Amino acid sequence: MMKVNYINWFICIICLFADIDCNQNQNGEPDDTPTSGKISISADETFKPIIDTEISTFQSIYKYANISVSYKSEGNAFQDLVDDSARLIIVTRELTQQEKKHFEDNKLFPRITKIAYDAVAFVTNNSNPDTQFTDDQVKKIITGEISTWKQLNPKSGNTPIQIIFDNNNSGTLRFLKDYVGNKNLSKNSSASNSSEAVIDYVSKNRNALGVLGVSWVSDRRDSTLMSFVNKVRVVEISPPDSSEGRGEYYKPYQAYIATKYYPLWRTVYIISREARAGLGTGFASFVASDKGQRIILKSGLVPASQPVRLVELRNNNINITK
Repeated sequence: MMKVNYINWFICIICLFADIDCNQNQNGEPDDTPTSGKISISADETFKPIIDTEISTFQSIYKYANISVSYKSEGNAFQDLVDDSARLIIVTRELTQQEKKHFEDNKLFPRITKIAYDAVAFVTNNSNPDTQFTDDQVKKIITGEISTWKQLNPKSGNTPIQIIFDNNNSGTLRFLKDYVGNKNLSKNSSASNSSEAVIDYVSKNRNALGVLGVSWVSDRRDSTLMSFVNKVRVVEISPPDSSEGRGEYYKPYQAYIATKYYPLWRTVYIISREARAGLGTGFASFVASDKGQRIILKSGLVPASQPVRLVELRNNNINITK
């Protein structure tokens, strides 16, 4: 009986250590490597079309890699990183001083990889004739100084501009708040629950003005990336008078994002909390590599770590080519 008790006690101790060391293999090494294992990540919902492709391509190359991604608002993605429920996140801002201090207090130093340049797109209903805004008009629309379509065009009806965002805690909304100097938003603005819902709402409501990431409206069936989805119309925006390209209106094509002629551009980052070279590091390196950057190029965004060149086409449009 005494021997049986000792054996049971020994087994319990072994199980306890196995549970504590659940992220390590029998040799005491971490279960995941840059090309194998399983991790959870979080990404801004804006980038779902791109990240789905990046992950599926990465996993097709590295058969033993399993990346589970949760798409959510930017604010919730950062919370996942802080809470350690996501190994890395894909977002459009860097860490705040408070977030940096949190990681430093825990002896962690997150790695930040710049992967792309993106843009915030404004979309209108197909029957709405108002598809050109100046940078100043954009700011006044966001803050409510311009609240009706008639203020933009005397021929339009005196109906409210219904601004629809993708999410109350989204990176798109945070970017626009920063863009207007953290002023209060228009009382006519409201949040949907996804980028797809924004497109659907605008396509059915003539007075709606949708705001979302450009990758959701890029028509990936077009090999030249010079067209957008046909359910809505993408607004052309003129940059500030002090900027390059002033006096003209630009859609968020890759070339105009790269040259910053389109004023509502932003940077996309991967932020990893890994303290070693694990699967998160391997995935971030892949996205920043030539193959990963080509996926970004084909999605309608501008690669951040690979050179691009501008080609002027005969119809005077500009497009980025490989």
